[in-house]
Amino acid sequence: MVPAAMATLLRRALRPLRPLQGRPGPAAGVPLRAASHGAGLLYPEHIPTSLLQKALLAAGSAGMALYNPYRHDMVAVLGETTGRRTLKVLRDQMRRDPEGSQILQERPRISLSTLDLGKLQSLPEGSLGREYLRFLDVNRVSPDTRAPTRFVDDEELAYVIQRYREVHDMLHTLLGMPTNILGEIVVKWFEAVQTGLPMCILGALFGPIRLSAQSLRVLVSELIPWAVQNGRRAPCVLNLYYERRWEQPLRALREELGITDPPCTSTAWPRP
Repeated sequence: MVPAAMATLLRRALRPLRPLQGRPGPAAGVPLRAASHGAGLLYPEHIPTSLLQKALLAAGSAGMALYNPYRHDMVAVLGETTGRRTLKVLRDQMRRDPEGSQILQERPRISLSTLDLGKLQSLPEGSLGREYLRFLDVNRVSPDTRAPTRFVDDEELAYVIQRYREVHDMLHTLLGMPTNILGEIVVKWFEAVQTGLPMCILGALFGPIRLSAQSLRVLVSELIPWAVQNGRRAPCVLNLYYERRWEQPLRALREELGITDPPCTSTAWPRP
């Protein structure tokens, strides 16, 4: 009943937007830039929405995301419809940081079309680029699975949340977390402390509902305190121009950010 009700709510909210959703979108490697795209659109895949529509989308996507944490499309909608104020804070942090400011100006994208996989494969063992590629291979994930931004009514803020999505797998690599439910929850706690985005806070608080009692004990006693401590200590991870740090040893980058080793390895974790 819950998924059906949430799906109905989302369909009602999106009904007036369907003519816009048929438009072809840009390639994943195309930077988000301010331009005139017609019909009041601020960037290629922008879908203008009223406050009521945003509220309905937020409610529906929150229910679906909590029911199924792997519905990344619903998590994306939730982030876009609830995080405007926090995105402004993150944008301002990036503007004040030399590396973050350069990212905002150049708008790099992380996708299969922008990554030089051959170069990453040739990098030394233990480098950020090599370990990031290893993470993608081992967990069978792709940077192209990240949904494009649609509901943020500011093109610069739209890029900020797009950048956050595209560096999510980089955070998994930095923290040494797998992509199972337990690993995702740990990363969400780190992101919640780092960004303050409502969707990260909700994911951190409600994600553990589906865990077994054993996993929950490990999470509460060891992993959450570790993620919170590291999230507070590390500088804003959106200010890192990862594409220019591929050759940096992952260990050195962790030390630069103050990120310590997790209290237990993924192979020793109980089943979620």
